[in-house]
Amino acid sequence: MVQSAEELQKLSKDNIEAAVKSFGTLSKSAQAIAVEIADYTKASFEQGTAALEKLLGAKTLEQAIEIQQSYLKTAYEGAVAQATKLGELYTELAKESYKPFETSFGKFGR
Repeated sequence: MVQSAEELQKLSKDNIEAAVKSFGTLSKSAQAIAVEIADYTKASFEQGTAALEKLLGAKTLEQAIEIQQSYLKTAYEGAVAQATKLGELYTELAKESYKPFETSFGKFGR
């Protein structure tokens, strides 16, 4: 518990510093996530365009089905990989955002 005004000021200062550190981490992580999503979106669009071009050039129905199945398989695998990667980025974001507050929360447990 807080015993004096000086302890209260120190606690307030510590909490503000922790919040600023956490916000910095949040900002960097959000930027990394946005870049990752933009890169995936661009790659996905390019793959879709390439698949459509191949599909338009297909000579037979079997060839068209083969192209479509190949594209769907690649798109699915890419989406699963991207979801996994984003999950890891969000997990890391949560961990890093919490770190500055660990010491503050530990003080209340005593």
